[in-house]
Amino acid sequence: MEKDMVILLVDDEERFLSTTSKLLRRLGYQVKTASSGRQALEMLLDIDFPVVVLDVKMPGMDGIETLREIKRRFPMAEVIMLTGHATVESAIEGMENGAFDFLMKPTDINHLIHKAEAAFRRRQTLESKIRMARSRGTAGDQSGSNGNHKD
Repeated sequence: MEKDMVILLVDDEERFLSTTSKLLRRLGYQVKTASSGRQALEMLLDIDFPVVVLDVKMPGMDGIETLREIKRRFPMAEVIMLTGHATVESAIEGMENGAFDFLMKPTDINHLIHKAEAAFRRRQTLESKIRMARSRGTAGDQSGSNGNHKD
């Protein structure tokens, strides 16, 4: 189990949200839920969710539109798309818009966990690379050179 992984589960089906979040919590995962794309975006303003599990078919702002907004505003968030009505087109569109993966409902909870942990590891790897690049940049800035050279 990945430490520090908080999953945001987004679906308009209350029964799915309730059942899946209870299962994940019983298995020791931290889970928050949102019943719409707009609510998910509001929650992302307050909490840096590393993994978002997002339903494709929702009234109002659908999953693809929500995915686009998440990736625009919170590019580090890893998004797993979930749908009971998958088409090849929606899967391709989700992947083209930055989804980490695309799963069919109903999905086995262990399969969902496996994908969420893989997405979380990818996020951690990216954060580590960013930290290393910043530290190299900072070290380079402090190398004693002030940019004023006398030739």
